[in-house]
Amino acid sequence: MSLGTVAVTGAAGTIGSAIRKALRCEAARLILLDRVPLHPEAENEDVRTVDLRDADAVEAALAGADRVLHLAGVPNEAPLADLLEANVLGTHHVLEAARRTGIERVVLASSNHVTGFHPAGHLTGAQDPVRPDGLYGVSKVAVEALGRLYADKFGLSVICLRIGSFVHTPTEPRHLATWLSPHDAVGFIRAALTAPRSTRFLTTYALSANTRRFWELPDPTELAYAPVDNAELHAAEIPGTDLPTDPTAPQAGPAARPEFTLKHLRP
Repeated sequence: MSLGTVAVTGAAGTIGSAIRKALRCEAARLILLDRVPLHPEAENEDVRTVDLRDADAVEAALAGADRVLHLAGVPNEAPLADLLEANVLGTHHVLEAARRTGIERVVLASSNHVTGFHPAGHLTGAQDPVRPDGLYGVSKVAVEALGRLYADKFGLSVICLRIGSFVHTPTEPRHLATWLSPHDAVGFIRAALTAPRSTRFLTTYALSANTRRFWELPDPTELAYAPVDNAELHAAEIPGTDLPTDPTAPQAGPAARPEFTLKHLRP
């Protein structure tokens, strides 16, 4: 399937920078949005500096897009007010722009942190209850809920990708379960952008085919991508990976500790 015109929010971010290189070879036109200035690197790139808090500016920037990949937002634990403004309100403005301009597909970057308090011994699927491990996870729960609302109420086609640990290579024991390689990230995003229009709403984890994974891989009948990388191939290079994992410990690891969030709350 042709990608047509694809808009990417958060194009200057870690994932945005990686996916930009892949998509510009496949999209007829690539609209790259970020709050920091970008520079076009190919003839089919259209770069725009946009603050997602400005609903009118978002709608104007997304005009003409066939599909949107929404990556922008605060990517880590932060005060709730900041997360609501950047992640929740920003997502609302993207979905509203899609509704108003007739964009056929929106792919939302969610996070594995929406279920971080499930125990490491439980293979978690998208059908399991949300158990956010922090305020960031709460904001991504709201992002998914907004996507569901716009799919159910307004007929948008929305796919939420619960992204794993996106790094070039695994660097810590938890990554053996949570790693999402750059290659597999491109594969998941491409599959989400090109899934059949009949896919009204879908939430799935995006991670590599890790032997020790915490989360279910997507059903190939719902999302046509099978990851190929496996963090286990890097286990020998990471200290501590030979130690057993406590199956009752939260999947989020250190992010589940109170101090991870307390520093963002009033003393």
